[in-house]
Amino acid sequence: MRRLLPPLVGLLFLLTWELVVRLRDVPVFVLPPPSAVATALWNDAPLLLQSSWITLIITVQAFLLALITGVGLAVLFKQSRALEAALYPYAVILQVTPIVAIAPLVVIWVGYERVNLALLILAWIVAFFPVLSNSTAGLSAVDPNLRDLFRLYGASRWQVLWRLALPSALPYILAGARISGGLALIGAVVAEFVAGSGTATGLAWRVIEAGNRLNMPRLFAALTLLSVLGILIFAVLTGIQRRLLRHWHPGGAG
Repeated sequence: MRRLLPPLVGLLFLLTWELVVRLRDVPVFVLPPPSAVATALWNDAPLLLQSSWITLIITVQAFLLALITGVGLAVLFKQSRALEAALYPYAVILQVTPIVAIAPLVVIWVGYERVNLALLILAWIVAFFPVLSNSTAGLSAVDPNLRDLFRLYGASRWQVLWRLALPSALPYILAGARISGGLALIGAVVAEFVAGSGTATGLAWRVIEAGNRLNMPRLFAALTLLSVLGILIFAVLTGIQRRLLRHWHPGGAG
């Protein structure tokens, strides 16, 4: 019964939205009814799906790049405290710097003819820090007694890392990945809002384009697809987390 509650609430919300818009005769360019949004989704499906694919590709690439660089740099930090002290503050600075402030610079440096590369870089910047911080915390949370036991049995530094530290940090890494997946999509969208010049064809540019033309049904259709992408990314990462942790960690049951 509980599983039916979310779709029922959503259906009730859509019905209320449709009735209010129609009864109050709200103009379509102000707030389109769900039926108009559904029609736009159907009629503009080829255009919107193509833009969705581009946004998804940039998001996935940024997420994978953030995952690789975040975990890799966290491992390096744990191997060298001096390296962590030298570089971690700059990672924090990169995280707290507003993406809208540096997006124009990145676009200029990369070039408008390669705007998708600029979007990838900007999305990576947004998605990178949660993986780095969670991975660093996970690698620091290894049971010292188990580490001493590994060393007692003559385990090498690589064996301690591969067989103890990384498995122990896996719940932290996966938690950071779940956050990073959503942030990668947000970063790609915000970056395209800032850097979009007509050469970008992702969903964010479709939102800008529809807004400029007061085509609200298409705008809401693009927003709907963005929400679907975010839910899909979260669901996939949650499924991966449960599958990897379910047999040995309480986090796999959540």
